[in-house]
Amino acid sequence: MVRRRKRKSRRRLEGRKILDHIPQFKLDSGEEKSVTAARRYIQENSIQPPALILVRRNEHTVDRFFWAEKGLFGAQYVEENHFLFPSLRALLAEVGAEKPEKKSPKALATAAQ
Repeated sequence: MVRRRKRKSRRRLEGRKILDHIPQFKLDSGEEKSVTAARRYIQENSIQPPALILVRRNEHTVDRFFWAEKGLFGAQYVEENHFLFPSLRALLAEVGAEKPEKKSPKALATAAQ
């Protein structure tokens, strides 16, 4: 039986690339719930948005949160809806400017001559 590959969302992949360019903070949740631990960590360290907070819940699970001007969001939601966040829109322009342009084979042949 042939196993079908899961379709990757282009919008989510684009959001993931943007989130790679913001500061990340890692912590353990301890006895607290992961959201509570993330909020407390943000307040204690006065972290400025945008930031990605990685909370280790146990040895197998890491919860990812995005700290924005509007509040704390799940990172997966932000990956899919990155265009809703003004701070990420500015990063989107920078990340888009970094991409090298793809050249067609015709352009490459012309450049080689």
